[in-house]
Amino acid sequence: MFNLGSMFNLGSSDPVIGKAHVLIDCNKEELFQFIGDRLFENYPKWSPEVKELEKISPGSVKQGTEGRQVRIDHGRRSESKFIICAYEPGVRMVLIGNGDPFRCMYELQEINAGKTIKLTFTFELLEILTMMRPFEALIHSAIKEGAEKTVQNIKRLVEQEQATKTPSVV
Repeated sequence: MFNLGSMFNLGSSDPVIGKAHVLIDCNKEELFQFIGDRLFENYPKWSPEVKELEKISPGSVKQGTEGRQVRIDHGRRSESKFIICAYEPGVRMVLIGNGDPFRCMYELQEINAGKTIKLTFTFELLEILTMMRPFEALIHSAIKEGAEKTVQNIKRLVEQEQATKTPSVV
């Protein structure tokens, strides 16, 4: 296909990617349950910009599940729909925009015999409007910062949840 951005010198059509990872003290089943199985309950907790979230598809969360979200990012309201295009319990979950050019990936890697999990979160903005190209560096910075906040928030929430389940030793 033709790349009109290149033909008319409108700037790069490369995606803007933010990626971050963190080590979390838990097992992969518990972490995936928090992120995947309980996505519609927990997503607004780790991403407080999400003001409304609803599951559009019936049944449990799985590949093909559709959702709708309303976000307020830096004072700007946006609404988008997404679909879970990959759902591999204990391994990864991938969401893609349904009509919106984004992809989010949550990948889990066991590090310490099931006691520590490396969570990698990647957000890809697959397309930037031509009029926004001059702000690409700023957009990239915001996406990178958002990825870092996402993994840190998930770590804090999961480890807090783990602490409340573990009886304290006296």
